[in-house]
Amino acid sequence: MQVQNQLIGMTENDLLYTLALQHVPNIGDITAKRLINHCGSAELVLKEKKQNLLKIDGIGSVILSDLFKTHHLIEAEKEIEFIKTNNIKATYFKDDNYPEKLKHCIDGPLLLFQSGNINLKNQHIISIVGARKITTNGIAFCESLIDKLAPYNPIIVSGYAYGTDITAHKSAIKHNLQTIACLAHGLNTIYPKVHKKYMADMEKNGGFFTDFWSTDSFDKNNFLKRNRIIAGLSEATIVIESAEKGGSLVTADIATSYNRDVFAVPGRITDSQSVGCNNLIKYQKSHMLTTPLDVPYILNWQLEDNKKPAIQKQLFVELNPSEKIIYNYLKQNEKQQLDVIAINCELPIFKVASILLTMELKGVIRPLPGKLFEIV
Repeated sequence: MQVQNQLIGMTENDLLYTLALQHVPNIGDITAKRLINHCGSAELVLKEKKQNLLKIDGIGSVILSDLFKTHHLIEAEKEIEFIKTNNIKATYFKDDNYPEKLKHCIDGPLLLFQSGNINLKNQHIISIVGARKITTNGIAFCESLIDKLAPYNPIIVSGYAYGTDITAHKSAIKHNLQTIACLAHGLNTIYPKVHKKYMADMEKNGGFFTDFWSTDSFDKNNFLKRNRIIAGLSEATIVIESAEKGGSLVTADIATSYNRDVFAVPGRITDSQSVGCNNLIKYQKSHMLTTPLDVPYILNWQLEDNKKPAIQKQLFVELNPSEKIIYNYLKQNEKQQLDVIAINCELPIFKVASILLTMELKGVIRPLPGKLFEIV
């Protein structure tokens, strides 16, 4: 029997052997993928002769010491029953529906288990992480961030923990955005239990991802492993608040290692929950995030035409000669810095600054981070 509604691109037999391989101690995601890529499938790995596997670069006898024990298949059969009974989707790392950005992460999960209604196609995806003991200012910024980004229809990823995580998930639901919680445990439970009340809305507006089995023990180290999925799913990770040390900083480091953008919200140097963010900025490990619109600008997101603010055409005929010079220059050269505009338009910098402000109030141009300006 094949479980077509639960499996995406896999037969039940494929899943059985992949789960069995995943269950083997000393074989993590990187090693498992190497073995599969060499042999062709998890089934062929488990049926290959040991001496042939030892010829694979990086594969030693310690790694293979537990590979051929039959109890891995027995445990895999039990996990398949859990998957079938609970209507869980299992996505293989070579499937078309496996998250595209995770495919580019060397340690991305061999199998990704999901529940809910997740659709990652043609979507902007960002991760929002931060302190569990989030401040009122942090909550306000997180909610404002998602409110301002809502027109871009991003998917909001976080870890379903207290504080920043649940604030981000709830705000996404409020704005009818997809939101995904990456869990540090199997889909047979939920942590923290108090967040169980949000599960129905989460699965309606997105859902849950994990690479842990229902039989995996609950361990604090799971949270660090889970963070690679949060970072890997997204084009950018945003840290709202963080103490000097914390899991959100680990997620930021992982995102950097994946060559993804990182944003950090600065805070007062006397605030303990701003130390981590301030350090990310100070050591040039992140973009400084002071306004929500920094995100779409730096990530080069574009609004659909029907969501762009309307500009009254008659404003263009109201430009004075100096404004027309600057407008025409920006129209031809796109985004430019204030001093560059002044030099090329042959106008004093102080005068250009005043003209740009007037043009901004007219709705003709808009300021961007880095003292850049562009036509609206």
